Amino acid sequence: QVQLVESGGGLVQPGGSLTLSCAASGTIFRINIMGWYRQAPGKERELVATISSVGRTNYAESVKDRFTISRANANNAWYLQMNSLKPEDTAVYYCYCKNTNFNNYWGHGTQVTVSS
Repeated sequence: QVQLVESGGGLVQPGGSLTLSCAASGTIFRINIMGWYRQAPGKERELVATISSVGRTNYAESVKDRFTISRANANNAWYLQMNSLKPEDTAVYYCYCKNTNFNNYWGHGTQVTVSS
């Protein structure tokens, strides 16, 4: 089992920046994919970014060149640096990971609101 806890959400003005953090605990040695998803009101949950245990990254087109995902060497934490935020980035952001047994784990989510 893996437990995930997000932090770092909040209210920010358009053009501003936020950094989200995800802390993982439990059986973390089997984690091989880490990432972030988001869900805006009335929309389906969507991929934002992922990073593998060897550092390979993947981004949604809508956030490329604005967001950066990174991880701690021990795979017990990962981060999402969000720059040039837009109102359409407003959503609940969920921390996510998958392990080598193909189990998926989710955090409870953190609200990001981009508004003036």
